[in-house]
Amino acid sequence: MALNRRSFLGAALAAGAAVSAPAVLGQGRPKVVVIGGGAGGATAARYIAKDSAGAIDVTLVEPTRTYFTCFFSNLYIGGFRELSSIAHSYGTLASDYGINVVHDWAVGVDRDTKTVTLASGHSLAYDRLVVAPGIDFVDESVPGWDLNAQIKMPHAWKAGSQTQLLKYQVEAMPEGGTFCMVAPPNPFRCPPGPYERVSMIAHVLKAQNPTAKILIVDPKEKFSKQALFEEGWQRHYSGMIDRIGPDFGGGNAEVRPDAMEVVIDGAVEKVDVCNVIPAQKAGHIAHLAGLADSSGFCPIVPATMQSRMDENIHVLGDACIAGDMPKSGFSANSQAKVAAMAVRAALTGSRAFPAKYSNTCWSLIETDDGVKVGASYQPTEEKIAKVDGFISQTGEDAALRKATYEESLGWYAGIAMDIFG
Repeated sequence: MALNRRSFLGAALAAGAAVSAPAVLGQGRPKVVVIGGGAGGATAARYIAKDSAGAIDVTLVEPTRTYFTCFFSNLYIGGFRELSSIAHSYGTLASDYGINVVHDWAVGVDRDTKTVTLASGHSLAYDRLVVAPGIDFVDESVPGWDLNAQIKMPHAWKAGSQTQLLKYQVEAMPEGGTFCMVAPPNPFRCPPGPYERVSMIAHVLKAQNPTAKILIVDPKEKFSKQALFEEGWQRHYSGMIDRIGPDFGGGNAEVRPDAMEVVIDGAVEKVDVCNVIPAQKAGHIAHLAGLADSSGFCPIVPATMQSRMDENIHVLGDACIAGDMPKSGFSANSQAKVAAMAVRAALTGSRAFPAKYSNTCWSLIETDDGVKVGASYQPTEEKIAKVDGFISQTGEDAALRKATYEESLGWYAGIAMDIFG
């Protein structure tokens, strides 16, 4: 089924529907604190507040006042979107849904006393906690790179100023220069994302700097939508893009930001722009709270998104181990609705329906050349398991690819409203 704004919201409302009972008489309203205001956290806060009809006191903790979505940020780099189109505020969550939005950093979680400590020194009590902090980077996963190097070699894997910086650097490349991407190992946020980004940068260079080259240094043997991207690169950007996989040293790379050099299996490459996307782990607060395992991510109960470390905490989105689900904005939004229903059921006695999850990831390869991959999922005892799926096919005609891209625009409008109100 094609998704547009109306059908996405309709499906979202159906998926999250539950009739809430009032809070227990004689007690104060139960308290829910949500850490992280992205696709997972903001959705969870909105659905808990909306569907409990005021029976639950919801506080959302998010340090930024304007949130830039990582999904569609590549289209900004490619010149298909304005930065303002992926920027969202939290005013509607506060004014229309009664959510207490606190712009601060969560710096500690005391699971025994059920309190969250903020950087300001204040603390928040909770009956249930939702943790959706997104990702942080694994230290030293790319030798020579750390956050001190993100100005010279931006990651742009957290959208906003880093995305602006990378776009500027690409547009300022010298004629015939070299753009290099150091791609991340699995698992990472948005599996098709690096390769859509390459496509968008190739789109810019094809128009502005057609003799420039793109080099992808990739530790993975294969990647999401590989056949679709490679077909598109050959069709639209023939001769511009070269990918070095692990068989040719892609898994053995280091960077020298001051010299603007990338060392690939001992061979030194001089580059003009370098986009380093390091290995990833759950956001820092998840580790401080003791919710992550040795993988760096957080194990959850598939039916409720509850942490396996603490039944009073739910972990969503990029930070969690979601079985067959990819780390995407759509996944986080879907998981948030399941968690919100579980939280309402636990705190107000409302009915909880069986959990169902879904995801679609769209990518733009060139103007009106859109592709997608998606699936539906259900929980098992062990994991969130894929039930069925779909993917665009190589050789599709231009009309279908254009329709797929237009479908993605409707989806973005719908999910943005579903998250931020």
